[in-house]
Amino acid sequence: MSHFIAVSFLVIFSVPPYLALMNISDSHLLDGSVGTQIIHINAYRGTVSIRDNNVLSEWDGVLDYKNDLLVAKLFSKMACVLAKMDQEVFPSLDDIIKALGKRASSHYPSTHGLTYIVLPIRIKNLTPYGVPIKDLCREVPTYFAQQQKEGTVLAIDPDSCFEVQLLSFMGLSICGETPGL
Repeated sequence: MSHFIAVSFLVIFSVPPYLALMNISDSHLLDGSVGTQIIHINAYRGTVSIRDNNVLSEWDGVLDYKNDLLVAKLFSKMACVLAKMDQEVFPSLDDIIKALGKRASSHYPSTHGLTYIVLPIRIKNLTPYGVPIKDLCREVPTYFAQQQKEGTVLAIDPDSCFEVQLLSFMGLSICGETPGL
């Protein structure tokens, strides 16, 4: 009986790390776009990597759920933007996994309308933000951005904004007059 209990504990404690190593990759067309997104989820690291090859707005990004960071490399601007991710308004890692599995996103929280303002603060050392962010932004200038609170009126040029979409339920605007943007 004691061997059965020991084996049960071994199985229980060895399963979660296996599941945590789950990697999910998917590629799909976005509604109304000219291109596809490739999304890679690393549940162990708590990251979502995005490659959007839309010819009108090509970008790569990383959502780092463990450190509450998001970064977008905007190819047309030749710059990266790094911001704190507000997990209260972002879909959870589980929501993204479910949306990729079901190919339906109407049941998940919408983030359409989130706006980030690029600050004129250039980040010279990306090492503290982790390897995925450092690798993504290696050869382009990187700037901090701050989420604009809902309902706040801004005096920004709408032409300075770059629209980012992840699946069909997550839309962000990255706006700013920083050199390179």
